[in-house]
Amino acid sequence: MRLKEKEEISHIEELPKLPFDPLKRAAEVEHLVMKGSSRKYYRFRSARYYGGIATADQVGCCLLCAYCWNHGRNLNPERSQGGYYTPDQVAHKLLDISQRKGFNKVRLSGAEPILGQISFEHFCQVLGKVTGTNPWLDFVLETNGLVFGRYPEFAAALSRYNRLQVRVCLKGWDEQSFEKISGADGVLFELPLRGLEYLLQNGIAAWPAVMYETFGPQGIEKISGKLRQHKIRVEELEVEYLEPYSFVVDNLKQRSISWQSI
Repeated sequence: MRLKEKEEISHIEELPKLPFDPLKRAAEVEHLVMKGSSRKYYRFRSARYYGGIATADQVGCCLLCAYCWNHGRNLNPERSQGGYYTPDQVAHKLLDISQRKGFNKVRLSGAEPILGQISFEHFCQVLGKVTGTNPWLDFVLETNGLVFGRYPEFAAALSRYNRLQVRVCLKGWDEQSFEKISGADGVLFELPLRGLEYLLQNGIAAWPAVMYETFGPQGIEKISGKLRQHKIRVEELEVEYLEPYSFVVDNLKQRSISWQSI
């Protein structure tokens, strides 16, 4: 999830006890952000990334990354402003923005789209409606990959969608860095890598991404070694860059994370 988008919420509320179980949190958050087949979103907009893209911003994540631009909403999704939208409503809004702006891409952003079976089904319905209505649109899924690593059948189910592109945002290069950055128990560090591996094994266009300032050259070198172990092309690694909003810097300090400037 991109950090270069100014965010209204700039204060970190009380964190849960760290580290936490991200799979347990995924189930808890899914319960809060799903009502039947509807999911909670707080805005629909156009964005400049990927050359221009229609974006639906959700709330609720199984991780609590220190550098997240949407930290407040993901920390307490039940308190966030927004509304619950059916898959048809989400697809209609994305299609409308892409048509008005002349975009050839749409995405879900701001949170973790895949928290469990119910949110996965919501996502698949949005994806199917969008690509079924306009088969020339690319659908970008931005995910931390953790739930894909736990449920490989999710990756298999996505193999029938031709225009899907999956960006897997990795949060650390080992157990310690993963725990420090994401707040989640480092013992599950490998799950996102497995999730990415499952996606690629099912023929899905997927690639890894990392935040330069929290990884640094050494962290990037180490995660590159992990990618090779999972038979993932290091050449596909995307490096994104942090925009140091004051609340992001404060969050990094609270986690005692030293970040590197370029």
